[in-house]
Amino acid sequence: MSQSVGIKDVARVAGVSVGTVSNVINRPDTVASETRARVQSAIDRLGYVRSESARQLRAGRSRIMGLLVLDMGNPFFVDVARGAERAARDAGLGVMVCNSAQSPGEEADYLSLFAEQRVRGVLLTPADATGRNIEAFRRHGIPFVLVDRVAEGTTECSVSVDDVAGGALAVRHLIDAGHRSVAYVSGPPGLNQVRDRRTGALNALEEAGLGPDCLRELPTERLDVAAGRDAGARLLGLAERPTAVFCANDLLALGVLQAMFAAGVSVPDELAIVGYDDIEFAAAAAVPLTSVRQPAVTMGALAAELLLEETEAETAPVPHEHRRVVLQPELVVRRSSLLPR
Repeated sequence: MSQSVGIKDVARVAGVSVGTVSNVINRPDTVASETRARVQSAIDRLGYVRSESARQLRAGRSRIMGLLVLDMGNPFFVDVARGAERAARDAGLGVMVCNSAQSPGEEADYLSLFAEQRVRGVLLTPADATGRNIEAFRRHGIPFVLVDRVAEGTTECSVSVDDVAGGALAVRHLIDAGHRSVAYVSGPPGLNQVRDRRTGALNALEEAGLGPDCLRELPTERLDVAAGRDAGARLLGLAERPTAVFCANDLLALGVLQAMFAAGVSVPDELAIVGYDDIEFAAAAAVPLTSVRQPAVTMGALAAELLLEETEAETAPVPHEHRRVVLQPELVVRRSSLLPR
């Protein structure tokens, strides 16, 4: 694990005393503008972040683990948080839960907050598809584990579900029910999960001897119920409406279901619907929702355990090895897709 940048490093690079750096940070009006600019330049170059928890760190290691998810309004991430909190509590730690709201900018802000607080480590479901936020955070030397995301191109641990397999499960089920034209209500195209589920859907079509033109994608800017209702309205406006729809998560599927109900379209008689995540509301919907279940609580707990293992590696008898854990999804069939055509 690399060392965090400290105030002494900033002072050395800027060619000033530690006291001058402290004044620039805490009392900038007491420092000449030229010196202030030189110190700020060194801070920017080194990526120095002031530690608000310095006193705690002098007494011992931080007892806080950070958790940054895409959307705390999604029950799936609530379950991930439950699993992480349970594992952290068993280890005597607390969890600071933050919500990026699928915004790379908000993600960057929260990662800076975690660095400032010098948390023990971070569980992260990335919102930034470019990876720039992860690269910027990595230089602080704080361990992190990717959650609901495969650690492609990184050396860190990750815990995810095989979303390609999950997408295939959903569409294979629809094909087996006789559907030959399927809509995919996706989501922000930058999210790996959205792309992987689409890949799985296309794989299922190919296995059945059907071409990619049998999948009609309806992208959405967000992964919530309102976006699902909007996608449902677009679906209703298609000249040749698919007979089934696969949604990238259950919130989108519930929105599509609402749109169909409002328009008098019968589910599943006129349109079959399959969601993803199997949140609690899926089974409780007006038409119980078929969904691809992800073991969200297990995912959160495993990610926290990997992070704890890494942070304790310095005193452990066996060195920590980064691991990529991929869990398998499960199709849960309910009324929304049951009637064959």
